Amino acid sequence: MATPLKIDFVSDVSCPWCAIGLNALEQALGRIGGEASLNMQFQPFELNPNMGPEGQDITEHLQQKYGATAEQQEQTRAMIRQRGQDVGFDFAMGKRSRIYNTFDAHRLLHWAGEQGRQRELKHALFEAYFTLGEDPSSHAVLQAAAVKAGLDGEQAAQVLASSRYADDVRRDEEHYRRLGINSVPAVIINDRHLISGGQPADVFERALRQIMAEA
Repeated sequence: MATPLKIDFVSDVSCPWCAIGLNALEQALGRIGGEASLNMQFQPFELNPNMGPEGQDITEHLQQKYGATAEQQEQTRAMIRQRGQDVGFDFAMGKRSRIYNTFDAHRLLHWAGEQGRQRELKHALFEAYFTLGEDPSSHAVLQAAAVKAGLDGEQAAQVLASSRYADDVRRDEEHYRRLGINSVPAVIINDRHLISGGQPADVFERALRQIMAEA
């Protein structure tokens, strides 16, 4: 009998470690296969909730927010590119020169969850930003990602043109802040167990198997 696994993947679409973590987690779940009955949901977290509509140069942003020098940033980018390759994700870091507000992306993800296509949209949004260098605050980019994820483009545009799901996103963000989540990805298993960061697939697999054994 398959062991139920409820996974809440708390993340932002402009977080490279979230893209790495999701792909590694999926590799781990692929190894576990039919041993688990999976229910995965994607929960919102904004790295930069106060970011203006024009965005900000990413080198400038990382220097201001973390004090990272240009050399340190390039070293981190090289590590991220390698970790991405390890899990089959392409980071075209040179194309991504700015960081943007992601609130509308989270609204669209909430809607996609109601349509049963949340994971597909999450992957499409990661690809749009990190691989194609597109602006994840652009409604045109978000609509195209929705279509790529198998969602209705006109319905996506209607969601984006409205304020639908704004209260839901803010409520969920506040819920995870109250739980103490202040960095992402945060992978919460069965509402009890936390796996933090973009871990390798082996780490996810060991943790999931231990949780399943205890269940």
